[in-house]
Amino acid sequence: MLAELFAVMAPVFVGATIGFGWVRLGYAYPTDFVTKLVFNVGTPSLILASLSGANIDAHTFGRTMLSTLAVLIIMALATVLMALLLRKDWRVLLAPMMHPNTGNMGLPVALYAFGKEGFAYAITVMVTVALVQFTFGVMMISRSNPLKSLLRTPTVYSILLSVAILLTDTDLPRWIDNTVDLISGFTVPLMLITLGVSLANIQVRSLSSGLAFSLLRTAFAVCVAFGVGWALHLPPLAQSVLILQMSMPVAVYNYLFAQRSRREPAYVASLVFCSTLLAFIYVPVLLALFM
Repeated sequence: MLAELFAVMAPVFVGATIGFGWVRLGYAYPTDFVTKLVFNVGTPSLILASLSGANIDAHTFGRTMLSTLAVLIIMALATVLMALLLRKDWRVLLAPMMHPNTGNMGLPVALYAFGKEGFAYAITVMVTVALVQFTFGVMMISRSNPLKSLLRTPTVYSILLSVAILLTDTDLPRWIDNTVDLISGFTVPLMLITLGVSLANIQVRSLSSGLAFSLLRTAFAVCVAFGVGWALHLPPLAQSVLILQMSMPVAVYNYLFAQRSRREPAYVASLVFCSTLLAFIYVPVLLALFM
């Protein structure tokens, strides 16, 4: 079991360490370029490559999306309680409570832990979180039209195309299948390296509060995801992936949103940093329970 857990976590740790060490050694890293490349090209290709060839029916796909939405809503409601416990403005904690790192960290862990079949469920959870994050999240920090921003996002169209393929049980033309499979190959490694780069650039000030938030959020997310998965009768593999994904550390995007909205970005940075470091401790425990 230990060997299996190490095999799952080692690629994640090594990938993030490469990014962290790269920046600490003083080398330049084009974060903006890489983020746009991964978000606009890599992620849509990864979604299409994973879902189009996945052994997952449309009904289970829909239930997984519904389960993810239910967990996000419950986590949002629990933000009020978390704010009282930590004596913080609920608006500062809302995004970190709702939006775990289902991309940079969640996808690699799910891939190595559950294989291609589990990876399809992980993609489903990730795209649901991303849709909420880039609609509701944008609405919270700006007056711009979130629908307009969403329609400009390539990920949305890859999701719609993937769902159409699932519903009609059709196959992609071989040249498209080969192309998206090739392009999607760079996405997960770049996600991990960029995660390490982001951690190296974050300045942490509130370690104790960050650790307290991370422990409370993780425990609550595991319980909520387990309960929702059970209530909606998710298949065991889908439920395990849902629990794993929703217990991932606070996403780096929350720090960027906090900067744009000017809602205690330094504090949110500590949440990202502490929860990510703790993840290397508690994720192996979760995998031992649910793999």
